Amino acid sequence: MDKLLNQFLAVAEAGTISAAATALFVTQPTLTFNMRKLEETMGVPLLIRTPRGVELTEYGETLYQNGRLMRRLYDNTLSAIAHQRGRTEQGLRIGTGYSWWTLFVRDLVVDYSRSFPNARIHVSLGNQLRCMDQLLSGDISLFVAHEIEGLSRSTGARLIPLTRVGQGFFVREGHALLSRPRTIAEIEAYPAVTSSMPEVRHQRFFEAWSRTTASSVPFDQGKYVFASNSLAACLDYVERSDAVISHTEVMADEFIRRGLRRIEITEATPKDLIGIYVLQERATEPRVAELIDRFKAAATAVLPPLE
Repeated sequence: MDKLLNQFLAVAEAGTISAAATALFVTQPTLTFNMRKLEETMGVPLLIRTPRGVELTEYGETLYQNGRLMRRLYDNTLSAIAHQRGRTEQGLRIGTGYSWWTLFVRDLVVDYSRSFPNARIHVSLGNQLRCMDQLLSGDISLFVAHEIEGLSRSTGARLIPLTRVGQGFFVREGHALLSRPRTIAEIEAYPAVTSSMPEVRHQRFFEAWSRTTASSVPFDQGKYVFASNSLAACLDYVERSDAVISHTEVMADEFIRRGLRRIEITEATPKDLIGIYVLQERATEPRVAELIDRFKAAATAVLPPLE
């Protein structure tokens, strides 16, 4: 707010120049000079000097009443801006796969909202290529996902490792594959369901050597009988068919809770690297670095240690 008007309000409320000067941490001559300058600017007398201090003129009273209103509006404006700034600067824009949302990101987000109740939180659930698309476009600050094999270095994305997990195979209750341990080949003889079907437009994220016909097989949707970016929809389909869904083994308890059963297999599956993807140039920003530390702490509490 205007300095002279703020000083005038202090004089009007204190009743004396000296008391107002003390409250404002300015000298009495400076404040006297400023009040005369304000009167010259307004073109009317504002204060009447008396032996007991100062009294407001009719003009001064008008200025005082409106000045108080202006001060209130100004303070409210500052408060609103601080509130808005908090929502923006403390806001959370992240991506994650459904597994990591269920296992630890959900609780992290709830705890974060308690720490910053005014912050806006946006969470994008999807496979790693969709999240990478959003990371590169600036829609999210980071995301948790499987390592993207063959990812082009030109993306500028960095993976911060969290853990390694194997794959599990899940089917409905009473499925024929549950009668005894099975080989991968036996499982693959059944129709498959996936919740992470890549989209052709995402091939631009990969190094040129990985865009060969053989490496492009994951982008061919012919193998899967059902695919959806909604894991809930995939589980619904598996529950009502003979299809098999392959998913991270750490979700076994959640899938069993949903009514599915895990197939025993006769061979070990490779363990995939799980981590936090972030743009290299943003990884050291204080705000992003703080979020990375939060994610590391939350993941460590529930995921197997990184080997």
